[in-house]
Amino acid sequence: MLTILPIVILIFSVIFHEVSHGFMADLLGDPTPRLQGRLTLNPIKHIDPIGSIIVPIITSLAGFTFGWAKPVIYNPYNLKNRRQGEFLIAAAGPAANLAIAIIFSLVIRLTASGAAIMTPFLEVASYIVLINIVLAVFNLIPLPPLDGSKLFLAFLPTQYGRLRFTLERFGPIFVLLAVFFLWQIVSPVVPWVFQIFTGVNLF
Repeated sequence: MLTILPIVILIFSVIFHEVSHGFMADLLGDPTPRLQGRLTLNPIKHIDPIGSIIVPIITSLAGFTFGWAKPVIYNPYNLKNRRQGEFLIAAAGPAANLAIAIIFSLVIRLTASGAAIMTPFLEVASYIVLINIVLAVFNLIPLPPLDGSKLFLAFLPTQYGRLRFTLERFGPIFVLLAVFFLWQIVSPVVPWVFQIFTGVNLF
């Protein structure tokens, strides 16, 4: 059965993720995301028809919710410090998702202390926390084009730039690898982080 709530939360969470990349790029000297109109929470500017609509609907029918927004494009040559800048831009997306998760975890802790049962509000807040933890953890997998790969490659010497370009060409293949194989290894981290943040055991 299709549940719309996780899809809506996912869409706005991935949008916030991409906007955070854009704001960091702009802060570090590259106006490209701003000039492309990406420094806004307006969904029209960020929605990818496949990643933001079709994939979330299909995966929700399968029992989980997955998707993405249009990636924010930036020009690394505009950055004041290219290596440090690329690292900070890559980190901004997962950091934003973790910030959302922490904020709503605090809301859950404060609200749940006076609630004997799971209210609709707590259910929505729990979805927000869970989905944003999943987005942060998944994006930290060090495979292109995920943020984790950019965090890792930022430390490589400049002579490995060709290797980086080659790896990023195979980004879609790596994403499939991450979804269907590596995620099974990484996913146990999610309930552990959820419990630390909210004090609630998922199992």
